[in-house]
Amino acid sequence: DGSSTPTEVSVIAQPLAGKKLSKKLFKVVKKAASAKALRRGVKEVVKALRKGESGLCIIAGDISPIDVISHLAVFCEEKDVPYVYVSSKAELGAASGTKRPTSCLLVVPGAGFDAQDKYDEAAKEVAAITPTF
Repeated sequence: DGSSTPTEVSVIAQPLAGKKLSKKLFKVVKKAASAKALRRGVKEVVKALRKGESGLCIIAGDISPIDVISHLAVFCEEKDVPYVYVSSKAELGAASGTKRPTSCLLVVPGAGFDAQDKYDEAAKEVAAITPTF
């Protein structure tokens, strides 16, 4: 693990995934990346949500300035898409198969996505920690 510097996670990053759930989510993201069932970055995620795509939205909690992604949680709630924060944008980027840190991504399971069971399990855990209003 090359990340020895601690990252500053924002206070609005709720619900924040624990270590175990984060590991599960990163595994799902890796599978989704190889199956091309992934939308990376704020612009792409917002566009996908606007077009009615649904899936699991994973947002990095250490983005600075936080305003860049602060609207995403509200948008996900409006579209009934489960979302969760993870502590590191670098880990999220690495899991999605890029060297670049990623602020957010949307896992959209479709044809050729072979990790549906892992996705369902992760989505269930995310739904359990997501606040309902």
